[in-house]
Amino acid sequence: MGTKMNIEFQKALEKKRILLFKRGKELVKHELKSAQDDLKEAEDRLRKGRYKYATINAYYSMFHSARAFIYSKGFREKSHYYLIVALQALFVDKGLLDRSLLEAFHDAMVLREDADYHGSFSKEGAQSNIKSAQAFLNIAKSTPSLK
Repeated sequence: MGTKMNIEFQKALEKKRILLFKRGKELVKHELKSAQDDLKEAEDRLRKGRYKYATINAYYSMFHSARAFIYSKGFREKSHYYLIVALQALFVDKGLLDRSLLEAFHDAMVLREDADYHGSFSKEGAQSNIKSAQAFLNIAKSTPSLK
């Protein structure tokens, strides 16, 4: 993993919030399929004016794309938050993934939580999450280590 490691990632490993996951590489394609399925569902729900669930499904598309990335490195997260920590340490900090994608994932998480737990959602939020999910999935599909 290199000598210069993200401190939050290191602590997450110590606390077992991020774990080594030998089967991860086997499951990359499954995660990408789940990301594609969730994205299609989000687009369908947006067309039907179901903005809450479009927002939620688009987030989960991004979640599965992010998981594909960290699975490809042989790790697994124990929460949505630690998925971001792992993605940052394993890809963003190493220049393998643009920080803007990580920020879009975080923004999508906030929109999903607002929709899921607070009943706060909008057409614009759903469209934003879908656009981010499309970009994330396209990058995942074009990343050689995820093929």
